[in-house]
Amino acid sequence: INAEYGGDPNNHCELLIQYMCGNFTRDGTTTRTIPERRDQCEKWDCDTDLEFGMHENYAYYRNCKNRERNEGLFTADQNLRRNDARSTRQNPQGTRRGYECPEERDYYPYWGPTPWMDIAILTNNATVERCEFYKNNSENVKGRFYCKYPDRYFTYKEATNRGIKDIPITKEECENTNLGADATGTAFAKPVWTQADPFGIPPPECIEADWSRDNHNGNGLDGFPNQYNWTVPDHTLSDNCVLRLRYNITTGEFAEGGFKPDIDASLNAANNNAASKLDVGTQFGLTTAEADNRGYVFENNPEVKVFEGSNEEVQLAINTAQYGRTFQDRTHVFAIRAKPEDVVEGQQIFNMNVRGKRGNIVQVYPAVEYDFAPNRVQMKTGDYIHIQWTGSDTNPGNNDGQGRQGTDRSNMILIRNITYDKSGALAAQTSANLQQGQLSSNYPIKITNDTSFMGLANDDIIAAALIEQTQFGGDMEELDDAGTYYNMGLRRITTAGVYNYMCTRNNNFSNRSQKGRIVITTAPFVQKKIGAAGGEMELPNGDAALTIDPNALDSAVLFYIEENKGTLKKSTEEENNTRRRREASGEVAKETVDDDLATEDDADTGSSASEIISVYPLELKMDKSKAHLRIKYQADTADTTFVAMVTDKGTYASLPDSRVESMESGNARFKISGGGKYQVLKYPYVPVIIAFCILAIVLIALIVGLAIFFKKNPQARYRVKRMFGQDV
Repeated sequence: INAEYGGDPNNHCELLIQYMCGNFTRDGTTTRTIPERRDQCEKWDCDTDLEFGMHENYAYYRNCKNRERNEGLFTADQNLRRNDARSTRQNPQGTRRGYECPEERDYYPYWGPTPWMDIAILTNNATVERCEFYKNNSENVKGRFYCKYPDRYFTYKEATNRGIKDIPITKEECENTNLGADATGTAFAKPVWTQADPFGIPPPECIEADWSRDNHNGNGLDGFPNQYNWTVPDHTLSDNCVLRLRYNITTGEFAEGGFKPDIDASLNAANNNAASKLDVGTQFGLTTAEADNRGYVFENNPEVKVFEGSNEEVQLAINTAQYGRTFQDRTHVFAIRAKPEDVVEGQQIFNMNVRGKRGNIVQVYPAVEYDFAPNRVQMKTGDYIHIQWTGSDTNPGNNDGQGRQGTDRSNMILIRNITYDKSGALAAQTSANLQQGQLSSNYPIKITNDTSFMGLANDDIIAAALIEQTQFGGDMEELDDAGTYYNMGLRRITTAGVYNYMCTRNNNFSNRSQKGRIVITTAPFVQKKIGAAGGEMELPNGDAALTIDPNALDSAVLFYIEENKGTLKKSTEEENNTRRRREASGEVAKETVDDDLATEDDADTGSSASEIISVYPLELKMDKSKAHLRIKYQADTADTTFVAMVTDKGTYASLPDSRVESMESGNARFKISGGGKYQVLKYPYVPVIIAFCILAIVLIALIVGLAIFFKKNPQARYRVKRMFGQDV
């Protein structure tokens, strides 16, 4: 996701991610816009004319341009040219872009049926109220009503080139509409107020958006592009899907980011020469009369008297069509296909692509130069990776870049290892020889039969470097004769390590860099961002799950859960002394643990009944009544089980029974107050130990008693031996 415009505090931002699939959704073979008139398409059918790219279909746009616009919307002082759904405050002229409906594009949730399924809503004000509103009103879960005209009516009107009666947007108007009759006097059927079914899929995720600086290509605080990781659903399978990003940017002149329902048509300008009634003046302590006199009104290019008691004015560059505006980006067509049957259950599939376009940083703006997407990936052994990318042969001919003008091509090859001393931080990065290549290098590794790259076969390593799957011969030094699309296919990762790689064609030092890194661990993990609205996350193998209740967090947190083998143990006396010494000297802050935790000497210990589950950030603190962790464990019925933890400062503790919500069916669910390492431990049930001890004492006493008896009674010992057939 490349949201060019930053969020809070400069403005309010909401980013909506959606996708749709359709039989005729396609890329075209021309840059011309698909015609509005059917007689300009092959066979009078624009839906099937493959020359033109198409997302929404013809019938969708026909309904839009003939449907009454929602006159209850805030339009400020804009003069809307049309009275149908093509004209909005930010599109007053009703300009057409493909078959999209401008009113639907600009407003969410939309009140009429659409083909767009919701994926996620990223907002810088992810309150429980706002997120619940979005989720409950998404078309994923809630149907839409519309006024359905009979198909014969549309067919007749288009064939005779006659106007279509405006389509109402209310039930009452719809049912009272009379469509008249055709030329033969045959009446058209009455319109029917109809409910379109919801898509019947889960509601969209609603989370707090990452901050990014305005006009800086969506880069976040860490310098990397802000991203949303979409887990592609299995309820939709199609080779004709597209994705769109709609991001609404609203300025501070609108209370609550424009979310207040009373920002509506009642605030519109009385006429084209008047200002809107949106209250700006009270934000500056002005009365309505003072605001009008000094120009503190919401209208195009107001002239404002900044100085009290002075008539000196400054003109503001305000366009009321742009304040509170929805922008949009769309993808080309992509396919969603069924997961292969041989994919091991519980393993994740990661999609590796290339983003950007040919050109220097100025020529490609507001896009970016070439980059792997994502350019930082973390996986575990056993997961799968699908390496694929596409390019173009129709970039602007004068754009900078390597290889044949106008073309995009990429490859993927390991970077050579560094040749200088691996001291300091580099030593830690390259420990145990797990790192392959170094990002500071610009030469590729020499590939041999022993080259290791995620455990891929040597043929795959060569194919990714030379793009030779479908190309034999030709000009391949800069990949000119390679195809625009490369697809390695699904591969299972078997070798842990850190792998740094590059594209030899597009990595041009001082101009552009196309490099990436894949980190492969052996530990199962999952990461997810959760905000004030709450959320859930689970390890792919189901061994642990984290649930955060609404309002447990003030802002979004990137959680990371990892599973490792071992047993949590108390700190050694030496470790405790070292910690106390560092706390006393002020080197580290003294740790304050929850009062209900039994720590160190007072804590229970035991053997492992589960793996160690680490919840990051380790230092995070939360309300323990609103955060819940579930861990799978194994223990005998005669065992006593309990939950232990190690804090971010290394303090060992056992959780009290009051924290444990359930311990049944091999799952422990308990409350946590923050990050840390957690594990279910066990030890034998105390009454059973006592019973064994008593039995042992009884047996010992019996043996001792018998020994004394036989010593004092040799004849009895003789008879017992004879009884068991032993020689006397």
